[in-house]
Amino acid sequence: MCISDRLHTSDWHLGRSFHRASMLGAQAGFISHLVETAREREADVVVVAGDVYDRAVPPLAAVELFDTALHQLAEAGIPTVMISGNHDSARRLGVGAGLIDRAGIHLRTSPAACGEPVVMADRHGDVAFYGLPYLEPALVKDVLGVERAGHEAVLRAAMDQVRADLAGRAPGTRSVVLAHAFVSGAAVSDSERDITVGGVAAVPLEVFDGVDYAALGHLHGCQTLTPRIRYAGSPLPYSFSEADHRKSMWLVDLDAEGEVSAERLDCPVPRPLARLRGSLEELLADESLARHAESWVEVTLTDAVRPADPMARLQERFPHTLSLVFAPDRSEEEALDSYARRLSGRDDRQIAEDFVGHVRGGVGPDTAERALLHEALDAVRTADHLGEVHR
Repeated sequence: MCISDRLHTSDWHLGRSFHRASMLGAQAGFISHLVETAREREADVVVVAGDVYDRAVPPLAAVELFDTALHQLAEAGIPTVMISGNHDSARRLGVGAGLIDRAGIHLRTSPAACGEPVVMADRHGDVAFYGLPYLEPALVKDVLGVERAGHEAVLRAAMDQVRADLAGRAPGTRSVVLAHAFVSGAAVSDSERDITVGGVAAVPLEVFDGVDYAALGHLHGCQTLTPRIRYAGSPLPYSFSEADHRKSMWLVDLDAEGEVSAERLDCPVPRPLARLRGSLEELLADESLARHAESWVEVTLTDAVRPADPMARLQERFPHTLSLVFAPDRSEEEALDSYARRLSGRDDRQIAEDFVGHVRGGVGPDTAERALLHEALDAVRTADHLGEVHR
């Protein structure tokens, strides 16, 4: 199979809604757009860096849409390399991988196979595509020969397998790694599930040394960490924290020396997102906000006293208002943050440590207690992951 450009996408989250709005129609539209773009731009390989589904046991409509995607890609003759993400059940996504492989759809969901690439050729020679599915440290450390569970440790072990395999291949073989992880220096949004282990989720960029291109998934904002390490981001918005995102994919080319050039291609979004703030009367009267009549809207009301029927009144002007937050404007002396606002931006580890400090009158956990808290949180998260996989 001769290849040229690679189309890098990720985080489809099939089956996920946007607040109360179904996204299945928009997700189907994206699949059609993806296939059409691959045809028009002669992008002969599609790489999907995880989170195909939104949960381990997806709804039937999401499974049917994934089936449609596989058929459209296969019928178009577009080879595809796809990995499982932290939202996917690797075993479920990988069912039938051997058969599907014959149609040019290469599912990589096994941690034990990180060093076994899909090899394709272009006019410059071979390109090895290595699929690193989401590596839950507690579940894969033994498979990868890692003594202590941690995101960096298991990803390093997987990348060691990649580099070892690559070293045994013909000189000039170029390499693409698909990985689902949180890499240092990247920007997060509210719609990504926390993958923190022991208080540490991010892995350093240098973990990916030795490969020509790392096609990353997990974070929903399209971003370039280095010319060789990029997130495609989600093709659709899944939280209002993504209001400023430009939803897109990367069209990536590797030259004969493995140098990377990339072009960002926009994805169709069903509606723009708007985050509005002010008193109810201000928002209803402000003529400049008329442009948001067809947007999905999140409103933060600053009224000192909660007005009557605010959602119904807002939806008369902004029919697609989906989220309503109350944050009264008060002086510093009067400001009493709600529980939700106090927790905003804080992970489970920080919340647990703050709680200990609160019940002790300001004395937080010591080093040993902090380690126990982290261990307990990791155990709960791992148990949750196992529960999803085995349901």
